[in-house]
Amino acid sequence: MKKHTLLFSVVLHALLLIAVYIFQSMIFPYLRLTGLTPLILPIVSTGVAVYEGRDAGGIMGLFAGIFCDVSLNEPVGAFTVLLTVLGLVAGALADTIIARSFATYFLSCIAALIISALMQMFPLVFLQGIPIQPLTSTAIRQTIYSLLFSLPIWFFVQALGKRAQRVSPSGRPL
Repeated sequence: MKKHTLLFSVVLHALLLIAVYIFQSMIFPYLRLTGLTPLILPIVSTGVAVYEGRDAGGIMGLFAGIFCDVSLNEPVGAFTVLLTVLGLVAGALADTIIARSFATYFLSCIAALIISALMQMFPLVFLQGIPIQPLTSTAIRQTIYSLLFSLPIWFFVQALGKRAQRVSPSGRPL
């Protein structure tokens, strides 16, 4: 891939991530549904990982995790590590075993959101002694609410991935 094409792809991915971060941290807190705010940064990193592979998924997961830690006031690095690992794993699976399709993306989003919810629940259950039943109910409802945004995000991720794939090995656009 030529240097300017790679730079253009990086800029487009950065713009997508910034737009999702703005929605996550500045718009969605005012659009609560039954007191819940959707968590969509893991969906973006998972989508990039499934559609573009391990390296892009890991990088997107790293930056999505940083933004998630900042917007959710989580312990420093919790989402950064989690989303980076999820991006690397989902991307490696997409590179080797699983198909790059909407079904795979959707199932990966479900897994990423459930793991994210479990990570958020862990300190509440084990450090603060909050019962797990109400937290589980909230986690399920938040996962379902967040999944509503997987389809629109998929279209953006797929468009970016197709744009990156239109470049031939010689670096010229196809």
